[in-house]
Amino acid sequence: MGGANQQERLSITEAKKWFLAGFIEGEGSLCVSIKEHPSARFGYYVDPEFFIYQHKSGIALLKMAQEIFGTGRIAPKPGNEEVLVFSIVSRRSLKEKVIPFFEKYMVFSTKREVFERFKEIVEAMEDRKEHLTPEGLVRIVEKAYAMNPASKGKERKHSLQEVIDRILRGRTPDTPMG
Repeated sequence: MGGANQQERLSITEAKKWFLAGFIEGEGSLCVSIKEHPSARFGYYVDPEFFIYQHKSGIALLKMAQEIFGTGRIAPKPGNEEVLVFSIVSRRSLKEKVIPFFEKYMVFSTKREVFERFKEIVEAMEDRKEHLTPEGLVRIVEKAYAMNPASKGKERKHSLQEVIDRILRGRTPDTPMG
């Protein structure tokens, strides 16, 4: 290759990031779990997460993801020790590392719509603390339920209306929130 084309080459780090973006497109997931918990202020808490599954023989790919993001954990998938999961659950890391990565490297992703809702949820929680009020938590839960309507995954344990009713339990329209 001539010298004129050298500047068009990607650095190794940049090439790894673009490769990782393609890998995430196929094997990555953005998920927002709604978990019922007796000590949660409104009966439920919201748990956003980014993860990648890979057979244990592909652990090098998960380690590369961990290196690029500079955070996250690799652990066996519960119930299937042959599969490993790289996950990032820290909302701060999701906001500071995962969201900027998706915005730069996942521009053409088929996961774009899911990503946009995921981003809205993380920002609502991390920046505006909306999950600390019943109305804010309801808005976040509604976005989470709308994230992947054509999901090939499992159904949610509780209907959206059940969750909203529980969050707003004991409230009337005239009851001040807070």
